[in-house]
Order: sequence, then C-alpha cells, then structure tokens
Amino acid sequence: MAYFNEIPKVKYEGRHSDNPYAFKFYNPEEKIGGKSMEEILRFGVAYWHTFTGDGGDPFGAGTAIRPWDHLKGMDLAKARVDAAFEFFNKIDAPFFCFHDVDIAPEGDTLRESNQNVDTIVDMMEDYMKDSKTKLLWNTANMFTNPRWTHGAGTSSNADVYAYAAAKVKKGLEVGKRLGSENYVFWGGREGYESLLNTDTKLEQDNLAKLYHMAIDYSKEIGFDAQFLIEPKPKEPTTHQYDFDVATATAFLQKYDLADHFKFNIEANHATLAGHSFEHELRVARENNMLGSVDANQGDLLLGWDTDEFPTDLYSASLAMYEILKNGGLGRGGLNFDAKVRRGSFETEDLFHAHIAGMDAFAIGLRVAQKMIDDNFFEGIADDRYKTFKSDIGQKIVSGKTSLAELENHAIDLKDDDIEIRSGQVEKIKAKMNQYLLNI
Repeated sequence: MAYFNEIPKVKYEGRHSDNPYAFKFYNPEEKIGGKSMEEILRFGVAYWHTFTGDGGDPFGAGTAIRPWDHLKGMDLAKARVDAAFEFFNKIDAPFFCFHDVDIAPEGDTLRESNQNVDTIVDMMEDYMKDSKTKLLWNTANMFTNPRWTHGAGTSSNADVYAYAAAKVKKGLEVGKRLGSENYVFWGGREGYESLLNTDTKLEQDNLAKLYHMAIDYSKEIGFDAQFLIEPKPKEPTTHQYDFDVATATAFLQKYDLADHFKFNIEANHATLAGHSFEHELRVARENNMLGSVDANQGDLLLGWDTDEFPTDLYSASLAMYEILKNGGLGRGGLNFDAKVRRGSFETEDLFHAHIAGMDAFAIGLRVAQKMIDDNFFEGIADDRYKTFKSDIGQKIVSGKTSLAELENHAIDLKDDDIEIRSGQVEKIKAKMNQYLLNI
C-alpha cells in the first residue's frame, strides 16, 4: 500500500523554485570542497519522530493524522515500514535510524519483543535490497517502559540491569543484520533524581561494565560499527552522567573506553547543558571524538527538549564549519532527531519539515566551505594569538620556559608595554552575515 500518493518525489530545483516539494539549496550531486553534498551531509530520517510520533506533549494528547492510524500492534508496525521506505525514496534519504521499540511493539516478555523485532527486521532487510537508504544507527530504548524508572545500565535493580544488557545484545545483533554504520548509547535515565538515595560510583561503574560487555560482544559477532554516546545534561533525570561532551569524555577516559567511542552531538541537548551547538561540536572535534550529529534545534524560550527541525542558518553554518574542520563525519551523519510541531499534524508536513532541515544544512555547508576557503576564522585566530608565534610566546607554546623565566620577562613590564587588542566580535558577526547573504 502507498501512503504518500499525492506527494511527488522531492528533487532539487534551485533557490527560486516555488515548489513546496522541492529542495531549494540541497543538491545531492553538487560538489563542495571536492565531495558531493550527499556524501558530506549524510542525512538520516528519525524513525521515532517521523513514523511513530503522534504530536503529543506533557499537556495534551497527540494531534497527528497519519494514514496508518487505524491499525494496531504488529499490523501497525508493518505498515510503518511500508510508509518509511516510501518516504525515504520520495525524500531521497541516504540513511535512517531507530530505537527497537520504534519499529516493533514490546511483548509480555523480552522473548516476545525480540520476535516482534525480528519480524520487522526481516521486512527492512527485504526493502533495503532495492533501496539506497542505509541504516545510520540503531539503539535500544531503555527509558520509556516503567521498568526503567531507576535507570537501565545504572539501575538500582540487578534484574533490570540484566534486562538492559539483553536489550543491548539484541540491538547489536540487529545492527549487524542491517549493516548499521553506528550503534548509539543514549542514557535516557542513566543519572539520578536525588543524591540522597544514589550510589553514584556503583552506578557509573556498572554502566562502564555494560559498555565493555557491548564492545566484547560486538567483536564476538563481527559487528564493525562505530559506538556513539549522546550527551544530555538532564531531562528526564535531574542530572545525567553524560552531561555534556567534556563530562562524558572524562567518563570514557576513566573507564578505559575512550578508544572505542565517539559522540553523537545533539543541538538541543547542547543548549540544555548551557552550551551552544558549535561548542559541543568543537570540544568533541578537538578531542577527536566527533562521530555523528542529531540535527535539530530547541526553543530557547522553553526549558525542555523541543526537538524542532533545524532552520537556524547561523547555527547550521557554524556547525558545518566544525564538521568540515573535523574532516567530515566519517561513518556518522546528520540525523533529523526532530519532530514537526504539534500544530503541524498533516502528513505532508513531514515532507516540508525535512526539506527545510536539509536545505538549512546545505546552506550551512556552502557558507562553511566558503569561510574555510577564505581562511576566515583561521586568519582571525592567527592575528589574535600572534604573540604566541615568537619570542616568549613561542617558548610558552613549546613548553620550553619556566616560571622563573616568565617572571623575568614580566617583572618590569608596564601596562603601556602590553598591547591589548579588540576582539572585534561585532565585526566578525557582520562578516558572517555577508557570507550568509552571498551563498
């Protein structure tokens, strides 16, 4: 059955097109810096928001109208697979991603749940034989069901921990079957609500053990995927152990996991942590830990994870700058962990949202590449830090000085001897606007 008969296949028509079902800036075949846009951006569709989300929020029931709504159970799950691959084809998506419970309903036991997953994975395998769309990443949902009330890999209950480990085992097997490029660990409830009843050391020790078991099992079955951790500071817990990139990096280093993981950075999670999107990308990049991206944005007027489709061109440009300086995303991609607004409840809105997000990052890619070609930010940094290029500055950078030598250098300096120059942030931002307006 076809679910999007009235929607044409989305193609690139250029910035002056009035066709709402056409890309204005995303041209998959256009070469930027020697690679095609499709190769660089590696867009992925989020199964959970696009095909299972119903538009509900903490204050109201779902509003989404979908042509598969009348179905239930496994019939509904199978219909979503049909709809998903029709959507992938029409939007020309190179990748998709999912949690296990997105694709198949849970049974009364884990055995039944796994059987449901296997049925749907069989369908996906058949579709993928003739589809260009590949699996960017998969993962296990270990935050929705009440059994995860006190966490999964950090649960206070050993039975729940075992259940979580079994879910990860199955997820790795599914990833191998479908040729997943990555496997993601998002610690939805891996944190605490109160320190008053929490053994934080035990919980983090146990979480690290789960990660090591996952590494060992992936090697055992020959699943050669990149492991990713997705930082988030809070929500639903008060404090999550993967608070931000810096915190999660320290965790990985402490538990001898840094060589096995990279980060899946989400824009909205960055802002919840009090950082900009590009800050988290920069910290991951500079530690050689930038693996993949959840491309969305949050509403800074709201205090929760709103998962909006990305349309902020300024943010997209700075994000793409970090990604290009990283040499791309390797096996990762730009996954739209984003949902249409509650008021955008018609099926066609799914297409409009993805077109907007893909065009936004295509603009960001063009702007970022032009800034790199012009040595824009590099020139600013070179000039700002030029005193570290010679004399005492060069000795500091090379580690060939001492406190005594630095004291000798500074002891007779007067304020007039030290040139403090303007940071010129406003000038830089104005120039960035020029780049944005001349794409």
